[in-house]
Amino acid sequence: MNLGFMGLSAGGPLGRRDSLAGRLTRTLIVWVGGVWLLCVLGVVWYVDREINHNFDNELVEVSHRMFNMALTELDKLEATNPDSPKPLTARPQLFSSDAVIYQVVAPGERILLRSAEAADASFDVPLAPGFANAEPWRIYTVHHPTRDLYFQVADPLDERRTALNRTLLGLIIPLVAVLPLLALVLRNVARSELRGLEELAGEIEQRSGTDLRPIRLPGLPRELRSVGDHVNQLLERLSHSLDVERALAANAAHELRTPLAAARLRLQTALEHEDLKRDEVLAALEALRVLGHRTEKLLQLSRAESGASLTRERIDLVQLAGTVAQEFWQDPRVYERLALKVPDSEPPIALGDVDSLAIALRNLVENALRYGKGRVSIEVMSPCILCVRDFGPGVSAEQLRTLQQRHVRYASDRAGYGLGLSIVSTIVEKLGGTLELASPPAGASTGFEARIVLRPA
Repeated sequence: MNLGFMGLSAGGPLGRRDSLAGRLTRTLIVWVGGVWLLCVLGVVWYVDREINHNFDNELVEVSHRMFNMALTELDKLEATNPDSPKPLTARPQLFSSDAVIYQVVAPGERILLRSAEAADASFDVPLAPGFANAEPWRIYTVHHPTRDLYFQVADPLDERRTALNRTLLGLIIPLVAVLPLLALVLRNVARSELRGLEELAGEIEQRSGTDLRPIRLPGLPRELRSVGDHVNQLLERLSHSLDVERALAANAAHELRTPLAAARLRLQTALEHEDLKRDEVLAALEALRVLGHRTEKLLQLSRAESGASLTRERIDLVQLAGTVAQEFWQDPRVYERLALKVPDSEPPIALGDVDSLAIALRNLVENALRYGKGRVSIEVMSPCILCVRDFGPGVSAEQLRTLQQRHVRYASDRAGYGLGLSIVSTIVEKLGGTLELASPPAGASTGFEARIVLRPA
């Protein structure tokens, strides 16, 4: 039985074609690159905001400083050339590449003075204090506090765009350059971290019906340790199921061989005679009855060992013992031999599976009736004890130690199946109780006693 069905073979998620490490690397690159790009866009937005803020502050500062200088220049030009047409042109500035573009405007948008570097359409904005854009300029207008004049200063927008583009390129180029290195690092990290998963998959792949050893991989992370623990639990259940199957096969081969041979011999003997002998037919029927009974015991043992369908519910032990006793009392030969004793106080309540406990108690009573050769009693005792006692010859101390083993028989007539006490022991163990055997019982000289001690509910 190969465990490759778990989907962790070499061709599965860890295969070369679509490896988990590759998928993880691609996902990490996409997410890291996306987050980085979002951060870059956020930084660009912030830098653009700060650049505009700084340029605007410089524009305001320049306009406030140059307003009086421009008015002084205007007054000189008007005094020198009173009849010159407006607008007057100021003298060229010393550094023409860094010249300030400005003009002085009177109400009604009549331009009085313009810098030598100003173009005619540089100030095509409404005459109002504050900032305004007129491509390709950013214009700031300020009103003189004592004279009814306006001063406008223009700053080229290209300078701001250039500063923003330099910032954007400075952030994106390192990102593009680092992405291949980042991909290589993430790929190596993913492969290194997933090596434990590959080892786990390899260990699982090696398991089969002949190798169900637990997986031992030290150093696994918590998530993979959980997977390993669950796989080990599954392997344990599979191993237990296979053991039950093998035990059932071994028990069947051991227990059914004799009744099958007896039935075959009896029927063959009857067929060899022309007149069928009633005794031979009855003997064959008895062998078949024994075969059916043993088959039932084997199924009970298999069910007990597998722990299938064992529940944990509250069980009234008095009611359980009464039900089992009623089944046996239906046989007139047993009615006089079997007694039931229950406590006078509140009935004990145990925790267990009612069907399995009924099977266990029924097996104890059957053994007691078969081997005891006398009276048999079922007693319910506190706190949660079911006791079956007979007053037959009992067994020796050495026999008592091996009595729960399968196929062990101590009756002189070889009657019995050697499975009854094994079934009882297995059921009680699965339910968390104990089976106590004594021969003779306390206070008696002969007999045999079996006690099922259960956990109170």
